[in-house]
Amino acid sequence: MHQITLLAVEAAGLAHLHPEAGSPWQPTALYAATHPESGVGLLRPLLEGVGKDVLAVPDSYVTTSVDVTPGADVKWRAILAHRSEAARPRPLPGLLARLPEDQRNEIIRTEFFTRLSPTPAPDDPHRLTA
Repeated sequence: MHQITLLAVEAAGLAHLHPEAGSPWQPTALYAATHPESGVGLLRPLLEGVGKDVLAVPDSYVTTSVDVTPGADVKWRAILAHRSEAARPRPLPGLLARLPEDQRNEIIRTEFFTRLSPTPAPDDPHRLTA
């Protein structure tokens, strides 16, 4: 999905590529979801317990953090919708499903992003659009 998204962002501004799609346009922002070293918290030992590692970046790479606490219940239901992963012991949904609710919420309540392109980051690090 990552590669397809990057290609779509680049292709959006190319009028000759899909003229039937209408006028070309350029997205004002593109973000990659990530985990900062300082924000890994409970996630690292949880994954290490099943032989996995957290792919974290230096804190300076994180340009935006979003508190999703108000929608944590919806996010949790979306995670549980991946039933085959939630039922297995090693995938993250399965690991989260076996945690106490307070620990699970601590892990899922904040999302972190690195702004990749195409314009400079906005002044407000919590704003996702230019």
